[in-house]
Amino acid sequence: IEGLTWVQQGRADLVFLDIQMPRLTGLQFLKLAGHKARVVLTTAYPEYALDGYENDVVDYLLKPIAFERFLKAAHKVLALLVPSQLTPEAGSLGQPAPVMPAPVAPAPGHLFVKGDTKNKYLRINYADILYVEGLNNYVLLHLPHERITTYQTLRELAETLPQPPFMRVHKSFIVSLDHVRLLDGSTLYVQDKLIPVSDTYREALYRVVRGG
Repeated sequence: IEGLTWVQQGRADLVFLDIQMPRLTGLQFLKLAGHKARVVLTTAYPEYALDGYENDVVDYLLKPIAFERFLKAAHKVLALLVPSQLTPEAGSLGQPAPVMPAPVAPAPGHLFVKGDTKNKYLRINYADILYVEGLNNYVLLHLPHERITTYQTLRELAETLPQPPFMRVHKSFIVSLDHVRLLDGSTLYVQDKLIPVSDTYREALYRVVRGG
């Protein structure tokens, strides 16, 4: 409980958090902490991984934890806490340095997306779109300060959005490379959101990020 108070007061940058604890669970701790610190979950229970990522944890370490795996998690946190200081030499932690996407010129222009009534269309500037998330029968466009729901399909938007900077990285996600902070293996970060990169799209994504 004392540790929770420290995190809520902004006195911690990083928390290694177990799932099973005496007075509250790690997931309860996450919700009460309110995203005040970066969190790496450490547990012997793989079934909690999805819950962890839905709460925007940086990484999920399964016990027993290999030292190399611990270093990889530490490197992810370092890249998020001090991205401007991350250089290729940062790989000296024991892991190859994550790829930092090259700057991409902001996409000029805009698009209109279908609203919640027949003749309602919303204008959205390309530069404002962080990423697009496909759900059951609708799509969420994530902007810096709001989310917009449209009943178009993710495929329709993928064909409309300019490439680059927009790229499909998963069956459920399109991201704007303008807003990607870090690409590390099969994970990328848009602001503080962790987004998976599937095998289907990984090669094309890395080809663009590396400049061909």
